[in-house]
Amino acid sequence: MPNDPNQIRPISPAPSMTTANRTVLAIGAHYDDCPFGIPGILLQALRRHYRVVILNIIGDYTCWAPVTGRAQELLEISVRLARERGIEMRFLGYASMQFGADPEAARAVAEVVADVKPDVAFMLWHRDRHPDHEAAAALSWKALRQPGAILGREGAKGVGRIYAYDNGPGHTIGFEPNAFVDVTAEFPESMEWLGRLMAFVRNRPYDPNSPDGAQAAKETLARYRGLACGVKCAEAVWASGNYPLEIL
Repeated sequence: MPNDPNQIRPISPAPSMTTANRTVLAIGAHYDDCPFGIPGILLQALRRHYRVVILNIIGDYTCWAPVTGRAQELLEISVRLARERGIEMRFLGYASMQFGADPEAARAVAEVVADVKPDVAFMLWHRDRHPDHEAAAALSWKALRQPGAILGREGAKGVGRIYAYDNGPGHTIGFEPNAFVDVTAEFPESMEWLGRLMAFVRNRPYDPNSPDGAQAAKETLARYRGLACGVKCAEAVWASGNYPLEIL
């Protein structure tokens, strides 16, 4: 631990930590929130033998103009790209702007938490310019903290470690991370994952030599976070409690 409790430094897993059978659950509102926000952390978790699950609250894109007539394909390619990397991706059935922190939606998210039984969870930061992100954050917080109370079910335990992630300067408001993860080694694969996903949305072939705007934004953010903690590329999170520095 740093001598100064307010000092922030990169996080690296403890060499003795046993990760077999441990699970990470990352929750986003949209198909791209986790692949943009914390892809490096999720890939790093895989390499440390965690089970990694992504839950996207929005699974109905039939009225989203960029994928008109291709909504089901968006779900399929999102799942396939995640599976190719060893990640399980799930979708709930909500459409954009058609859900809130209501009991029905809270139960739907809590059911996933109870089923997955995560040891570590990631959720969107609670202040955001996109209402879907704010609603997803409120739902995630409730379901991750008290799934048993929401479901009226004994044995459905809350998550011990919860971290909030940002969605970039175009969305997130007032995000002040208190932990950084060095994702330099995972960054090339993170960019390919995001690039292939966005190529489908733009309805064009993936070209690694022609980065999408989302990739450019992610690279800028990762290098900025890296400068903040002394590494090449980093992802930043806000720990909801006073945890030891090891995230994974």
